[in-house]
Amino acid sequence: MRLLFITATALLLFQACQNEPEESQASSYLVAEGKTMGTYYRVTYDDSLNRDFSREIDSLLLAINDEISTYIPSSTISRFNRAERSLNLGLEYRDFAECLDQLNSCAGVPNTHFLRNFLAARVVFARTNGAFDPTIMPLVNYWGFGYTPKKAVTNADSLAIDSLLQYVGFDKVSLKAADGPVILQKASPGVQLDFGGTGQGYGIDAVADYLEWKGIKNYLVDIGGECRARGLNPHGKLWTIGINTPKSDAEITDFTRIVQLQNMSVSTSGNYRNFYEVNGQKYSHFISPKTGFPEKRTLLSASVFGKNCLLPDAFATGFMVMGLDEAYLLADELEDIEALFIYSDENGQLQVKYTPGVEEMLVE
Repeated sequence: MRLLFITATALLLFQACQNEPEESQASSYLVAEGKTMGTYYRVTYDDSLNRDFSREIDSLLLAINDEISTYIPSSTISRFNRAERSLNLGLEYRDFAECLDQLNSCAGVPNTHFLRNFLAARVVFARTNGAFDPTIMPLVNYWGFGYTPKKAVTNADSLAIDSLLQYVGFDKVSLKAADGPVILQKASPGVQLDFGGTGQGYGIDAVADYLEWKGIKNYLVDIGGECRARGLNPHGKLWTIGINTPKSDAEITDFTRIVQLQNMSVSTSGNYRNFYEVNGQKYSHFISPKTGFPEKRTLLSASVFGKNCLLPDAFATGFMVMGLDEAYLLADELEDIEALFIYSDENGQLQVKYTPGVEEMLVE
């Protein structure tokens, strides 16, 4: 973790506007950065008191990982995945219910990070008709994209995939929380959870909520390219980010569209980074919970916008499984959600389609 002071000539990651900021404006902006969730994080914020929140941000992200990371054997999600039938989450539901709306009031209440991810996942599972399903974990591992040793599947075994599909389905996980301790139950020992489709968005919101609790009004929280923005950047303008061109050989600064975030968040999922190729066939990490196979669609990336980042993160994953047409219809229907899709047409050319609200975000 490093804390940096932004000078008048500093450039922000993803910032497309290159105008020189006023020295007085830029001098109050700081950057805290480090690594989390298998990627980087970068938190840029305006604080005239020059407070260093590095330690607190680092501790918060570590606490989140200790509950939702499948790569940590002692995490809550790993213990649930190993459990035979249930896991006592170690808290009374009334304690969790009291702090649902304000994360910072949950200090000392165990497994609130886990439960928030679980409840958000349940909402998006329902809205996407099961396209977003965190019980996909056994199949993610089978295809070599999970916490088990990475390996390319050179010869898919349909019988093995069918046998794993019996463990997939969010209806196979239930929360017993009406009275007494919160207990998470599963239909059979093979059922496992994966919050890879919500974790980064949740982490962004948690850090952003902490900053706001500390009185910060201008900030950009970025974890692995997913962002939540509030207020203005060091140039005194809206935060500006680029939507990456969805090609495996594209540079990180190769953008298809530039957008301004006016108190908005954005999460992008794409099949052009995390994939492998066998005999000329590409296999992406977006696994269909209905077929058990990686999706093969013309949709290359989905960027989802919302006030906070948790739901856009989950919807972006669900949209990639649904495909362009179905995803666009749902995105256009959802309240407080906008989406921009990049897809390949019949000639192999990149095309862009977006919901009406994206128009006003685009920078010419």
